[in-house]
Amino acid sequence: MTDVLSRSGKVRLGRLVVYGCLFVVALVYLMPLWVMVVTSLKPLDEIYGGSFIGLPKAVTLDAWRAAWSQACIGTECTGLKPYFINSLLMVIPAVALSTGIGAINGYILTKWKFPGANFVFGLLLFGCFLPYQAILIPMARTLGLLGLAGSIPGLVAVHASYGICFTTLFFRNYFVSLPDELTKAAMVDGAGFFRIFWSVILPTSIPIIVVSCIWQFTQIWNDFLFGVSFTSGSSSPITVALNNIVNVTTGRKQYNVDMAAAMIAAIPTLVVYIVAGRYFVRGLTAGAVKG
Repeated sequence: MTDVLSRSGKVRLGRLVVYGCLFVVALVYLMPLWVMVVTSLKPLDEIYGGSFIGLPKAVTLDAWRAAWSQACIGTECTGLKPYFINSLLMVIPAVALSTGIGAINGYILTKWKFPGANFVFGLLLFGCFLPYQAILIPMARTLGLLGLAGSIPGLVAVHASYGICFTTLFFRNYFVSLPDELTKAAMVDGAGFFRIFWSVILPTSIPIIVVSCIWQFTQIWNDFLFGVSFTSGSSSPITVALNNIVNVTTGRKQYNVDMAAAMIAAIPTLVVYIVAGRYFVRGLTAGAVKG
């Protein structure tokens, strides 16, 4: 009995140590978010007269309103609103295109194999390891030839093209785990290429579709390099506008506006992960049984 109690006490102590360490790590990890939130809710005078960490004495949303519709970005004081819309106009079609093409690629590479399929997949896999900087000049020349330079459609094309390698990898690894008997049975019933894809493959692929959409949304929304390289002025995405707000200052540094602007830029990805984060992990592990 004493041994049982001793082991039980050790288990409880171990849990307390683990939970305590996790709590400390969580505090350290969330501290920047806390500073951003409380600073964005303080008047500027309070920020300069107090600390960044303390709670605001009087909560105000003036900084949020300024960041959204009044902050100066270059010579235009329009706030983040038009650039937020630019990012939405960029990210939605780019995610849809890259996910759709990646799904078809994965479907072909697993269920309609052709000579050299593995070689093609290897080339696409190699594309996942190409750094952004390596494709800036080729992509800029391509956009110029297509007449898409400096525009949101051009940025959509860039992100969709770069993301196809990743989405193909996701879907290929997931479709490998699906039994070939599904497609063979559909072919016996007279279903063709697209009929099998729409009626058999896609309905079973919701987890990996969620993974692809979350991955692409996060990568595209948070991207700065492509945005600053391939757009300018009023066509810029929100990350470029945020950088301009932070770096362009007249008079006293508007820390509360800067923090509010950063929060506005981060909210979409936070919402996506809060709403669909568990499906992201579930989808990644769904195709890990085989292939």
